[in-house]
Amino acid sequence: MHADDARRICDAVDAAFDAQLELTAELVRHPSLRTREGSAQDLLYAEMERRGFAMDRWELDAAQLSEHVGYGPSTVSYEGVTNVVGTYRPTEHTGRSLILNGHVDVVPEGPEEAWSRSPWDAPVIDGWLHGRGSGDMKAGLVANLFAFDAVRAAGLSPAAPIHFQSVVEEECTGNGSLSALMRGYTADAVVIPEPEEDMLVRANTGVIWFTVRVAGVPTHPREMSSGFNAIDAAHHVMGELRRVEERWNAERGSHRHFEDLDHPINFNLGTIRGGDWPSSVPAWCEIEVRAALYPGVTADQAWEELTGALESVTSDAQGHPISAVATRTGFYAEGYVLEEGSEAEAVLARSHERVFGSELRSFTTPGYLDGRVFTLYGDIPTLVYGPVSEAIHGFDERVEVESVRRITKSIALFIADWCGTAQA
Repeated sequence: MHADDARRICDAVDAAFDAQLELTAELVRHPSLRTREGSAQDLLYAEMERRGFAMDRWELDAAQLSEHVGYGPSTVSYEGVTNVVGTYRPTEHTGRSLILNGHVDVVPEGPEEAWSRSPWDAPVIDGWLHGRGSGDMKAGLVANLFAFDAVRAAGLSPAAPIHFQSVVEEECTGNGSLSALMRGYTADAVVIPEPEEDMLVRANTGVIWFTVRVAGVPTHPREMSSGFNAIDAAHHVMGELRRVEERWNAERGSHRHFEDLDHPINFNLGTIRGGDWPSSVPAWCEIEVRAALYPGVTADQAWEELTGALESVTSDAQGHPISAVATRTGFYAEGYVLEEGSEAEAVLARSHERVFGSELRSFTTPGYLDGRVFTLYGDIPTLVYGPVSEAIHGFDERVEVESVRRITKSIALFIADWCGTAQA
């Protein structure tokens, strides 16, 4: 890429950056919780359509998705739950095609009184844009659009198709990106600007969500010894799962890219429900668990080991019999590794160095990413790379404004270099 072109592109990002932040803030103000993403998708649809993209919007189909090995069982109806894709098509296709992907769904905000301000406000304070989803990952979704705008504003037109994807279900199943892939959207490379600390993700874990139901024997508290407390038993069951977690972490030395992480495999007891009455020994308890697994371990293999561990729990420390039944309730996703040496990574490294003045670093993350969909099932080099953030999934989530600016420039330069350009 000519230095003058790169300079004009970066200048165009700066010129439009206030508008970019305003759109990001507006998107944050749409509480796009699971099954409630509609208004945020409306906004993004309008933004893509305004840019002249060919538009596609469709409702996820659980029955169709369930036929794919990468499907995560859903516990909600997908009626009204839609993906949005806008496609730019050049007059003449001479370059390499691209998918710019991002998820619009956000995790629940938790007790609002624990936030410094409403989670759905989006002020910029001391260089950080606040609000639920600001980092994870609405700043990235908007950066995709404004990176494209900057290329056009610099007097250039990308010379290959670009699919701008706003997907749902990333925070719970991964079925949104999977649906886009099954719909036929493919390309020569994928960029996903998740909040990744100005770095590239080299590898990440798979994830399985499941619910364990433990049965108890209800009695009056005056006769507790003759009953069996299902909530107490559920803690015993979770202890057995912790032993699996400990064993998998001890194996990290045999899993490439995970050898140096202190605790790459995390099992999270996310919710617990049980009992019917304070003065009755609980007859039931359900715990919802998120378990991570290494790349190269299939979801089926991990599930077999998890369920085997639960089946081995036949009694508690007092000898009471335990019945623990597990059901998959979301992610059933395998991890992936981005192999080094791809041309896409080389192009991103050049773009990053132009903007940041330093070498592109990569790292391993023990969280879920939709990159696994395109890497494992589309055989597409997928670059998960995005801005610095704090407190994602926590209180007072925020994204660093200047990091967003730099990442947008880097993605814009990547578009121009990867797709090639013609004079607009």
